[in-house]
Amino acid sequence: MTDAVMQAGDGPFPNLAQRSHALRASLSREMHIRKMPRLDTPARAVQFVMIVDEQEARDSVPALQGLLPSSDASPDANDRFFACRVGALGFSWERHSEFVTYSFIADGYGEPFDLAPFLPVSHWIDQLPGRIIRSTQIALTRNEPSNATIAAHFASDDLIISDIAQGRARIWGDFRLHDNGFGRLLIQDRGLEGAEASLLVQRLQELGNYRKIALLGLPEAQQATPVLARLEQRLTDVTARVAEPQADADAVLEDISSLSAELAQIVARTRYRMSATHAYAELCFDRIRRLDVAPVRGYRSLDDFTERRLLPAMRTCDAFGRRLEDLSQRTAWTSAMLRTRVDTALARRNRDLLASMDRRTGLQLRLQHTVEGLSVVAISYYALGLWHHLKEAIEHQGAHLPGWIDLALIPAIIGAVFLGLRQIKKVKRPPSLRDGETLDH
Repeated sequence: MTDAVMQAGDGPFPNLAQRSHALRASLSREMHIRKMPRLDTPARAVQFVMIVDEQEARDSVPALQGLLPSSDASPDANDRFFACRVGALGFSWERHSEFVTYSFIADGYGEPFDLAPFLPVSHWIDQLPGRIIRSTQIALTRNEPSNATIAAHFASDDLIISDIAQGRARIWGDFRLHDNGFGRLLIQDRGLEGAEASLLVQRLQELGNYRKIALLGLPEAQQATPVLARLEQRLTDVTARVAEPQADADAVLEDISSLSAELAQIVARTRYRMSATHAYAELCFDRIRRLDVAPVRGYRSLDDFTERRLLPAMRTCDAFGRRLEDLSQRTAWTSAMLRTRVDTALARRNRDLLASMDRRTGLQLRLQHTVEGLSVVAISYYALGLWHHLKEAIEHQGAHLPGWIDLALIPAIIGAVFLGLRQIKKVKRPPSLRDGETLDH
């Protein structure tokens, strides 16, 4: 059931639209986008691939709306693909994550790479946001081009000829940027039927576009490699300093922190590009397989050209990514070793400090016991002195106290003072400490 019928709300299932998942319609449209308009032999086409940032990708929609004839439909902000007729030309627009493509198709015979049919839209390129990363002319013909035609439009040293689509088409190209700013691809239709021509052109264009976007990672890897080499040497030096017993841990830590910050910047700057390179390269190899390329004797083939140039770039980016990951891991190990060394030294200092505290606590307890003993003697002495004055006062009144009272009071007072201080000591002492205990750390 189509979306139009589903949204009509009539028929035997009137509530189908209300029960549908929120993404059902958009996922259904997703299956039908990214296809070029119908292309019949003979025809000519041009395509522009524009690198855009997030803002430019959003701006491409209003820019396109301003260029399209007012009578035609136009894409909205959520669309990623749009196709229509612009006068006599077929037109398609496609928005990817980091680039946008604009394709124009002119039907009919003519010079293979004559740009005259595209003059009505030649001003568009100046008003569209982004930077051109690829522009291509495509000529689709039934007749086999003459040697003179090939020599006039392609560099013989770089000429590539391949049969594709199980021999139902043959392509010529040199993958050079010519004087008019376009690359060129000539396709001979040798029995393509239905939509095969459109599908073939789309796959060839996707192969070229993905190959060019994949190669964006190579300059970044090449530029960052010398920086990575310097960081590796710095890490080697820092690791050697970590092994030195007398090395200043604070200075080493500062060096590791600085190195880690620089490494994090490189990772942040290159990780997406390296991942994108790998993903686009895989798409290129998938398109090569689907094109079913067969070589033509005496000439380089499309798959050989793609693999010979793309594989080394992909391997360079993969090697750079592995090197970056290895350096990150080694930096983490060195940092962990330094932390272990610092933690061990700190634990050693804490152990010595606690042992010193324990010794001081023991001395304090012994001093306290000595003071307590002296306190018993002092308090008993003053108590006996008070008793002596009290006894003199009583005897002055005429009473006579026997001498044995003095003898009995001396040990009694000493015992009472000792027991009283002991009781006070028990009340003030922390519950975790008992007599004779010291702080155990």
